[in-house]
Amino acid sequence: MSVIYVLWLRELRRYVRSRAQMVASLGQPLLYLIALGFGLGPVFQKAGEGSYLQFVVPGIISMSVLFSAIFSGMGLLWDRQFGFLKETLVAPVPRVQIMLGKMLGNATVAVCQGLVVAVVCFIAGFRVADASSLPAALLFMGLIALPFSAMGMTIGAALENMQAFQLIMNFLVMPIFFLSGALYPLSNLPRPLAVITSLDPLAYGVDGLRATLTGISHFGLAFDLAVLVGVTVLLLFVGSHFFAKIQV
Repeated sequence: MSVIYVLWLRELRRYVRSRAQMVASLGQPLLYLIALGFGLGPVFQKAGEGSYLQFVVPGIISMSVLFSAIFSGMGLLWDRQFGFLKETLVAPVPRVQIMLGKMLGNATVAVCQGLVVAVVCFIAGFRVADASSLPAALLFMGLIALPFSAMGMTIGAALENMQAFQLIMNFLVMPIFFLSGALYPLSNLPRPLAVITSLDPLAYGVDGLRATLTGISHFGLAFDLAVLVGVTVLLLFVGSHFFAKIQV
């Protein structure tokens, strides 16, 4: 049996067995949904931008996928600390396959958590513009999960200290999220901020997911897709380099 499949299945089983993780994953998205989705709704509507709930839900789903995917590196550090990673790395298979299996598993878990949040948002009143675009929305959720899972794995492979990982993640995650346009439109931004947001890979994931769910796009679906695929390949290449240097 392929090591990629085995590691993918292991990560998925770990998530299914952790009911606490499923419930905890709803906390922050629900806070943003209630505090922003409903709290800022009247202000957004008075500005002539329509329903803020319809606008912000793709961003909230993207946030859930981002957080789950990028913190997958912490699982790598746990595996290293308790010896499972050593047992895996001594197997006679290329290390890139091990990284691929764990990355795909973590990305699948992140998409599952995004789907749970999406169901809650539908219950709260969010509506899809075109139901036939739901497979494309699922694709973009996967394209958000993959590069950030690869990023988390890369940082986890480069570090040996869990505290250092948490500090780096806290430094990276919130700017990535807040500069992605998840909470505000990217049109008519000040020039410096527009340049910064265009460098944020999550901005293209949020834009693609928003386009498939609501029909609103800033960059265009084809460009979103190309950027996310390119970033995924780049991070996979960089991550495999650091993964190959892990000492067993």
